[in-house]
Amino acid sequence: MPSDHQIQPILSARLSPKDNIGIIAPASPFDKKKFFKGIAVLEQLGFKAVFSKKIFGAHEFFAGSDHQRAHLLNSMFADSSIKAIWCARGGYGSLRILPLIDYNIVRSNPKVFIGCSDISAILNTIFSKCGLVTFHGPMIESLGHANQETIKALNNVFLTDQPLTLKAENKLIISSGTASGIVAGGNLTTLCHLTGTPFTPNFRKNILLIEDVGEAPYRIDRMFTQMKLAGNFKQIAGIILGLFKNCGESDQIYRIVDDIFSDFHIPILAGFNIGHGEPNLTVPIGIKARLDTDEGSLAYLGSPFSS
Repeated sequence: MPSDHQIQPILSARLSPKDNIGIIAPASPFDKKKFFKGIAVLEQLGFKAVFSKKIFGAHEFFAGSDHQRAHLLNSMFADSSIKAIWCARGGYGSLRILPLIDYNIVRSNPKVFIGCSDISAILNTIFSKCGLVTFHGPMIESLGHANQETIKALNNVFLTDQPLTLKAENKLIISSGTASGIVAGGNLTTLCHLTGTPFTPNFRKNILLIEDVGEAPYRIDRMFTQMKLAGNFKQIAGIILGLFKNCGESDQIYRIVDDIFSDFHIPILAGFNIGHGEPNLTVPIGIKARLDTDEGSLAYLGSPFSS
């Protein structure tokens, strides 16, 4: 991930009611019942969902072949009638289509792109390759059972011009301090699997968001250690920790983070409702923000939209 001195963020237009939202499935197949419940929530927000029947396909453990999934992503970016692209589900498969994404099309057609979990690979790579600000947030499959705080956060980000500040509802300071930097990151497992590829993250001067699900504490430690040894964390500005659902005791996860980053002397704040669980707050990736552990906040210093 380039630093804020190396890349000028590209902003998409703010969404409006009745905008066409393109739905894609870049990774695993999804539950159709949950999908259509999510579509209903999207429509309640005032949007119109647009999707190809091809997203219901399956190939091995993916929602279609690599080329099919990448083609749908590229096509949605190229379609001027589509104002945002929303991912149906994560699972696994985003890494396989990274070489097939047409980054020139993405760069030339900036629009909202939202997802989380396995989609973290696409969120960060699109920003790294194109400068386009992306959004870490709930996916269509989870919208149908999303709580009101999740929906309110979506509404505040996409349909209002209010300054965006995220609060750590369950604040726990691992290392105190303040820092400013571009927000990046997402799912730890996915980011770790990018290491050693042409899409290896470089989080220099970034505030790094990390969350995960279903990973034993020793595996959390192993992934952090691998990324540290690979140099992925050199000169990071700070860390915010989201949810670690079904990853063992939170206190153990926080001790692991404290140990791994003990020599970094950066602010680290845990307790954000971001990631696998409810609520799942929406987080712009690629915009500068200020982390303040005493206030328990991540305050964005600008809008993620061009208008």
